[in-house]
Amino acid sequence: MPRKGSVNKRKIAGDPKYGNQMAAKFINSLMLDGKKSKAEKIFYDAFDVIAEKSGKDPLEVFLAAMENVKPGIEVRPRRVGGATYQVPMEVTSFRKQSLAIRWLLTAVRNRDGKSTKDKLASEILEAAEGRGGSIKRREDTHKMADANRAFAHYRW
Repeated sequence: MPRKGSVNKRKIAGDPKYGNQMAAKFINSLMLDGKKSKAEKIFYDAFDVIAEKSGKDPLEVFLAAMENVKPGIEVRPRRVGGATYQVPMEVTSFRKQSLAIRWLLTAVRNRDGKSTKDKLASEILEAAEGRGGSIKRREDTHKMADANRAFAHYRW
């Protein structure tokens, strides 16, 4: 972190098949141990399963799922007079996207059985419909923020 000025966000190129930046970021997050080609294969195989199950364009289903998972508000700890309060705050667009990707992948990895491509396809389809583990995580975050609404005046 620099002492002066701010660091500019890097622009990443879109994914090879669709040219979509969100898909490229998702593939990068899905990747383990630097095996990008394996992550791409899992991602695109999951898209094939989504197209087969839903009959819709898999990229549109994926983008709808990501929009459904993005949180609008979250709680952040704020220390005031020796006490720490959970203060509800708006989420920036970059953080919304990061949280949505992280929650979706956590839900995929926590699912039982099957291959990763099947688990990923199922989670994306459920998230697009407003169900699933990642949606539950977003709802829990919103409930926590709602419960701590009384501390909103500590916002900075």
